[in-house]
Amino acid sequence: MVRALDFHTRRLGIPGPAALVGDWLDTDAVIAPSISLRTGVDIPDDPQEFWFGYRSFPDRADRGPLPPSAGGTTDSVLHLDRTGSWWWTSLTGRACPDWVRACLVEHHSHVWSVNWQPPPQRPHVEAIALCLDAIRAGEVYQACICTRFSGRIAGSVANYFADGVAVTRPRKSALLQGNWGSVASFSPESYLRRRGNVVSSSPIKGTLPIDLDPQLLRNSAKDVAENIMIVDLVRNDLGRVAVPGTVIVTELLDVHPAPGVWHLVSTVQATTTSAVSNTELIEATFPPASVTGTPKVRAQELLSTWEPFPRGMYCGAVGVVSPTAGLDLNVAIRTVQITPNGSAYLGVGGGITIDSDPLAEWQECLDKAAAILGLQPT
Repeated sequence: MVRALDFHTRRLGIPGPAALVGDWLDTDAVIAPSISLRTGVDIPDDPQEFWFGYRSFPDRADRGPLPPSAGGTTDSVLHLDRTGSWWWTSLTGRACPDWVRACLVEHHSHVWSVNWQPPPQRPHVEAIALCLDAIRAGEVYQACICTRFSGRIAGSVANYFADGVAVTRPRKSALLQGNWGSVASFSPESYLRRRGNVVSSSPIKGTLPIDLDPQLLRNSAKDVAENIMIVDLVRNDLGRVAVPGTVIVTELLDVHPAPGVWHLVSTVQATTTSAVSNTELIEATFPPASVTGTPKVRAQELLSTWEPFPRGMYCGAVGVVSPTAGLDLNVAIRTVQITPNGSAYLGVGGGITIDSDPLAEWQECLDKAAAILGLQPT
C-alpha cells in the first residue's frame, strides 16, 4: 500500500503519504494517502482533522538533522482493521479517490540503497563512565546515553520504510515526508495513547539479543531495576495531570520481542479530567521517560554534556491525533532521520545504571541497530 501510494502521489505531483503501521488507534495501520507536512505544526489539542507529525527531543532541538517539529492535517485516512480489511474514513464525506482505490491491488517497487558508517566506540564508552561517576555521586540513578550511525540513502524513502516494516514488524512504525526531509521510524515503543480521559504509556527498559532465552531478561537484576525506575518516573509524570488515585501499573516487566532483541515492557495507565489538554499532558510527560533518566531534569542536563551530538527528532515522538479516536504517539527510537540531500542518521542508546558494564552497553547499542542496518531491498 505505501509503495503504491508513493508511486501515485509522485505521478500526480501531490504531497506523499504519511503512514503509521503496527498498532495505532486500535488498528493495524493508519495512512494519509497524501498530506502536506510543514515545519512547526506541532501536536494539536482538539483537531478538526487527522493530524500526523513529530516533535523532536527538546535538548538542542534546533541543531538536529531535521526541524524541531513538523506536522499537517487531512480530513481523510485509510485504516487497516484487525481482520486485514482496509477502510476509508473521510470526516467530510468525501469519496475515496480512484487512484487510492487502485493502490489496494497494485504492486510497485522502487530501488533504494543505504550505506551506514558506525560511530566510534570510545566517546560512547567514555560517556558511560561519566554517567557511572554521576550515579556514584548521587546526581542521577539512571540515564539513557545514546550514540548514532550516519549514512546516505538513495532512492525512495517510502520503499525503504515499506521494506523495513515488512522485515522487522515493529509495533509503532511511522513514515513522514516533506520538503524538510523524511522520518522512517521502526519503533517498538508507545509513548502516549489517549482515549477520552484514559491515558497509557508503555516504557521499554531492558534488552537482550533475540537469539537468547528471554527468561534471562526476567532474571537480570540490572534490567529489572532499569525498568522499574522508569516505571516510577512515568507514574510521577502522569500523576502530574491525573485524577488522584487513578495512576496504576497494568503491565509490569513483560517480555516482548522487537527487531533483533527482547525487551522488558511495562504499562502505566491514568485517568485525567476532560479539562486536561493534549498540550498539558505532553508538557507533564515529554520527553519520554525511557529516553531520559531519573531524576529527569538533571539527567537531561547531563546528557547534553555527555553526548557529542544533538538527538534531533530521535527520542522525540511521532504519531497521530484523531478528532474521533484520540492521541497516539510513539517514542522515536529505532528511527532514521533523513535530510533532503539524503544524509541519514540512526540513533541508538541504552539505560545506564550502577550495574552497567560500558562494553556490554556498547554491544547493546549494536544489537539494537543491527536489524535496521541489515535492511535490504525486497
